Amino acid sequence: MVLYFSATGNTKFVAEELAACLGDSALNLLDRVRKKNYSPIHSELPFVICSPVIVCEIPRFLYAYLQKATFTGSRELYLVMTSGGYAGISSRQGKMLALRKNMRYMGCAELTMPRNYIASNAYSELAQAEIEQRIRSTAERLPAVVPCIQSGKRLKSRHVWLFELLITLPVNPIWSRVKQGTRDFRVTDACISCGICERCCPVNAIHRNEGRPVWSGKSCAHCMACIQNCPVRAIEYGDITEKKQRYRFEKYQYAANSSALAGRIHGQGANQNQIQRVDTKVDQKCREIGAGEIINIPDDRKGGRAAQAGREAEHGINP
Repeated sequence: MVLYFSATGNTKFVAEELAACLGDSALNLLDRVRKKNYSPIHSELPFVICSPVIVCEIPRFLYAYLQKATFTGSRELYLVMTSGGYAGISSRQGKMLALRKNMRYMGCAELTMPRNYIASNAYSELAQAEIEQRIRSTAERLPAVVPCIQSGKRLKSRHVWLFELLITLPVNPIWSRVKQGTRDFRVTDACISCGICERCCPVNAIHRNEGRPVWSGKSCAHCMACIQNCPVRAIEYGDITEKKQRYRFEKYQYAANSSALAGRIHGQGANQNQIQRVDTKVDQKCREIGAGEIINIPDDRKGGRAAQAGREAEHGINP
């Protein structure tokens, strides 16, 4: 089973594409994390945990949840991380998690996706071309991860050096308390009281007062789910985010569709003509929709629009 948390869609895409390729299901852990639901999760297939990287590690709230959750069935554990370019000590954490649960750690795949962290001026905004390139690159790499998991082979993990552990482990608890507060979050008059920000907060740091979000004094994960998923850009972080673009993966889904789909069909031994016909159809549809528009993809928990097209190809439907 593929387990995941995703703030703005990057990890959701990776998890659902992997699940579709593996013939497995993807489980969004957000609701379980919010409700502290540690009931057993069973899978006969290997467990694949997909997670974003926050401050060089698996998000602290997610790692704490995974430590307490019960996994039954398969004793193999894979880790797949999405980051802006550096996954920090995540692989080491995956190994420690597996040891804690008496499971076999099968390695970690690190995938670079567009950065969604906008609550700091330390990072420059990515141009659209760079966003598209990162998504395409990850979509093309995903099919190479699948055979390892299917055959029970280890993923080749980046070595985590001692100095990385010595910096991250003692510093991050302090950083999360001091630098990941909620004080600077604010809501503007554009708020429509939809409640999305409250529902997508993994640490329950948001409640609504007369329909408008209020951030509590709790430590915040700074996952950016609230600010990035607001449909009317009504949430700001001080004045840092006022002129910054918002990022959600679905806006750039078009960049992944043909790459992920072609890679999956390659893995199924399809011929080049079939791949070309599928790519042509997807590219044509993307042009019809408009590359800059948000593409609404039905969430069937089995991999989005690219996965649906892949399943059609599998069943002999003319692509």
